[in-house]
Amino acid sequence: MDKVYVFGHKVPDTDSVTSAIALAELKIKQGMNASPRVLGDINSETKFVLDYFGFPQPEYLNDVKLQIKNLEYQKNYFLNMHESIYTAYNYMSNNSISNLPIIDENKKLVGIISMKDIARDHIKGDIYKLYTSYDNIIEALDGEEVTRFDDEINGKIIVPSYRSTTFINKIKIDNNSVLIMGDRHSIHEYAITNMAKLIILSKNSIILNEHLEMAKKNGVNIIRTPYDTFQVTRMISLCNYVHIISNKTNIVYFNELDTVDDFEEIATKTKYSNYPVINQQRQCLGLIHISDLSEKNRKKVILVDHNEEQQSALGLDQAEILEIVDHHKIGSIGTTLPINFRNMPVGSTNTIVYLLYKENNIEIDKSIAGLMLAGIISDTLLLKSPTTTQLDVNVLNELAILTKIDINEFAKKMFDAASSLDGKTKEEIIFSDFKKFSVKDYQVGIGQIFSTNPTVIKDSIEDYLSIIEKSSKDGKYDIFAIFITDILNQGSYVLYSEDSKYLLGESLKVTNLEQWSFIKDCLSRKKQIVPSIMNFIKSK
Repeated sequence: MDKVYVFGHKVPDTDSVTSAIALAELKIKQGMNASPRVLGDINSETKFVLDYFGFPQPEYLNDVKLQIKNLEYQKNYFLNMHESIYTAYNYMSNNSISNLPIIDENKKLVGIISMKDIARDHIKGDIYKLYTSYDNIIEALDGEEVTRFDDEINGKIIVPSYRSTTFINKIKIDNNSVLIMGDRHSIHEYAITNMAKLIILSKNSIILNEHLEMAKKNGVNIIRTPYDTFQVTRMISLCNYVHIISNKTNIVYFNELDTVDDFEEIATKTKYSNYPVINQQRQCLGLIHISDLSEKNRKKVILVDHNEEQQSALGLDQAEILEIVDHHKIGSIGTTLPINFRNMPVGSTNTIVYLLYKENNIEIDKSIAGLMLAGIISDTLLLKSPTTTQLDVNVLNELAILTKIDINEFAKKMFDAASSLDGKTKEEIIFSDFKKFSVKDYQVGIGQIFSTNPTVIKDSIEDYLSIIEKSSKDGKYDIFAIFITDILNQGSYVLYSEDSKYLLGESLKVTNLEQWSFIKDCLSRKKQIVPSIMNFIKSK
């Protein structure tokens, strides 16, 4: 069963992370192989929540781009380096492929061989050299074992063509000699006496019993084949180990985790027929051809707490979106097929996930209920945000009963954790909850920091403004602003790039906007800040 990744937006907050975990758990109980993921580092509030209810942080998901492993490539197409060239030729012919990865005993890629390599070796290779296994010779020559003393044969090929006396007088035989001949008994005796490495008896020739006994005594290997001497001479080079003629340098291969985009780009340049595929341990998994791109197994995903492509995982257009559960405005994500899209005007995604549990008659585990409770408290600022609905109130109260948690006490602990800036750089604080979007031709970036002690940021205001100015220019933003939301005093302080002053002030209807201006009752980026900016820009 394919894994389904459930994740929120690129800048994970408590609602997006907890709703991803809760929804993944619901899908698992419904029989789906679901797994929650995060697209970035979690903040201190979310870490507190996960630790409090005993959940590990979901694994990080870099992207959902198609990878080599998502393609139906030719798996298990490879050959051991100690197989013969003959075996490699037949393997490629039978499978209609023009090249083949070569592996060692640990399945690690050591080379690649092609039909061209075999042809080149057959025409221009060293026809006198034999380096292979006894078994390879038996297989290639349809041979029969007569005597066997060595599993590996390494020697120089000799085909006696002279008269026997001439051959014996002129040709030196030693333990490095491999002879191919018929029933030339005097040369049999000469070769065995001088301890030849191997005698190949062509045309099923007979060896005399006395010579056979000598061969056993002297440790001479003998193979009998039905092929005649001419046929054996033509085929003997094909008995060699395939790794001898394989290409071992400049091999173009791909890791199974490489993206299809990278594969297409490199394959277009190199124009080979096939490419080896390996894993992280460099073990060969098979072969991939450009035509394998037609058989794609897209990654399956469920999105929570967002439906904007800018806020989602890289490569989302290459994934199969199965479902979206969100409480934001309808964004830019499109699908090729109908999907389940649950979008409701409530204060938290977890409120919707709670309804999905109830609608499907699935019991909510106490720890999952705790995560959902925390998500609702976080996104509604303990029901004080203007995004809060009566449904959020009802669901939060039901979850409080289920978990037996005092929501006011728990919220204070959670917000205190959220307000802690210990160990964070100012850049990390600014971008801890930052979202960007486009309106007409305007690029807008809005960050939000929830705090019970905003003076900690005010004390270093010049440092924050310097980072804001640089980030705005680098990102070419028309509006770049950070809202420091004071949870206790129910409002937000604002820091912005100087180029943003006019558009931001007009959008929020704040006269004489200054750095660190306090905007009373400004609590929600989703329902107050972003809509105001979008409406003003659209009206221009």
